Amino acid sequence: MKHTIEHDLNDTEAKLATERAIAQYRERYQEYEPFLVWRDEKRAELGFSVKGMKLKGSMELRPGAVDVDLDVPFLLRPFKGVAIAAIDKEVRHFIEEARKERSQKAG
Repeated sequence: MKHTIEHDLNDTEAKLATERAIAQYRERYQEYEPFLVWRDEKRAELGFSVKGMKLKGSMELRPGAVDVDLDVPFLLRPFKGVAIAAIDKEVRHFIEEARKERSQKAG
């Protein structure tokens, strides 16, 4: 299931916002061992562990959007919505922070 988070940032700002979001997620949810590894400028692998099982997926930056796609084992499907919601919340928070930073620089 692909989840899209829309934004109005440039590529650099969007990448920084997603990195900050995953760093915050990593700090807040250490027990789930979250990770984000960029494979190129636009695509990253992400994942975490729940109850000893790995959830893996991808994140892709597109103009005006960040796509998150998680492959979740059947037994962990109930956690998929929670995981997507947590990632969505963090990314949206840091998108807003990037907007504020841009406004302050412009103003």
